[in-house]
Amino acid sequence: MIARAWKASATPEGARRYAEHFDGAVLPELRRQGGCRAAYLLTRESGERVEIQVITHWESLETIRAFAGDDLDHAVVEPAARAVLTDFERTVAHFTVTEGEVA
Repeated sequence: MIARAWKASATPEGARRYAEHFDGAVLPELRRQGGCRAAYLLTRESGERVEIQVITHWESLETIRAFAGDDLDHAVVEPAARAVLTDFERTVAHFTVTEGEVA
């Protein structure tokens, strides 16, 4: 399994709106893609901004390629998301999940 991680930041209102976008647009798209096993939206308040991290778990690099295109390191950030973020990474990081399970 491959974990794909991406970071952004927003105002508190922007983070709330990004969470709505995540629920209403990102999750349905990931469900349609196939190969995405989990998706997490993490937030942390830091002064007057909110740090955002999205971590998705995928079956393979091939299933990520079907979602992101040939440039696997390119972040997929839709215009609706860009509009509510103050900053975001243009690239993502991929990690091989080597251990882990909690039941």
